[in-house]
Amino acid sequence: MSDEHTDTGTGWPSGAGRPVGSSPGPDPRPQAPSADEVSDLTPAGREADPPVPGGAGVSAPVTPGSTTPADDPDSDSDPDLDGDAETVDLSASAQDGPRWRFGSAGVVIAVLLALLGFTLAVQLKTTSTDGSLAAARQEDLVRILSDLDQRENRLRQDIAALEDSQRQLTSGVEGRQAALEEATRRADELGILAGTLPAAGPGLSVRFESVSTPVEAFRILDAVQELRGAGAEAMQISGRGGDPVRVVASTYFLDAEGGGLSVDGRRLSGPYTILVIGEPDTMRTALRIPGGVVAAVQRAGGNVIVEEREVVEVSALHEPTKLEHARPVS
Repeated sequence: MSDEHTDTGTGWPSGAGRPVGSSPGPDPRPQAPSADEVSDLTPAGREADPPVPGGAGVSAPVTPGSTTPADDPDSDSDPDLDGDAETVDLSASAQDGPRWRFGSAGVVIAVLLALLGFTLAVQLKTTSTDGSLAAARQEDLVRILSDLDQRENRLRQDIAALEDSQRQLTSGVEGRQAALEEATRRADELGILAGTLPAAGPGLSVRFESVSTPVEAFRILDAVQELRGAGAEAMQISGRGGDPVRVVASTYFLDAEGGGLSVDGRRLSGPYTILVIGEPDTMRTALRIPGGVVAAVQRAGGNVIVEEREVVEVSALHEPTKLEHARPVS
């Protein structure tokens, strides 16, 4: 191509004629807007976009069958739609965060933990309220444990003796003689417990003396009950210038007018001495336990002297009570 034929921008070289049969007509391509028109369309403070090659400076051509972003509802090019979608996604992700959900298993576990805590609290409270053993010395605790072991051994021996008596009573020929001996032994034991028979055996002598204040009746009653709980089998109380009184289940103690005690209607004056038959170590420990009889009498202005004896004689007798209402059941 020579220099005469230059491109004029219309698709035909300059200086060359149009093809034969073609008639001049309007150029099908759109005219590019002028510089003045572009400046009118450009907002203030913004530079005009460079013209699109081919003269399309405003909008891109649309081919048949194609859709624009505004016409396509599924298009992702709309900034407004993109913003809404992003907002929805953020809210959904916030709502889908970690949540606490309690099922039936969680409820059962919570109830079990609550019961366990309640049980521990009750156990701690019960342990803390037992002040008598908590304040005891180690020697006292060892002695109490030894006394309990001895009592257990004695009860086991009694069980073995009763089982042996049962076998003898059901042995046939020797049953009658064994039954008679057993009845006699039981009558003697009941006579000692009821106070109608004298008794002798190892035990203690407990003496109550007044130092600053007289010994009151309820102090003597506490001592009798403590000795019974420790395994006392027979006891009597005596005072100065009076006959001893057998202590049985129905014995009562009162403060007499003018001083002294009234035991089953008999007046006794101090000091008072209780002779008791039973296990000496067990009964002595029961009286000297911290906060027990000895400590209480000493705090009240008195004194208690406990002596162990190999043989204690309980000779005072209690007249049997005539029953008016009770009858044996056959």
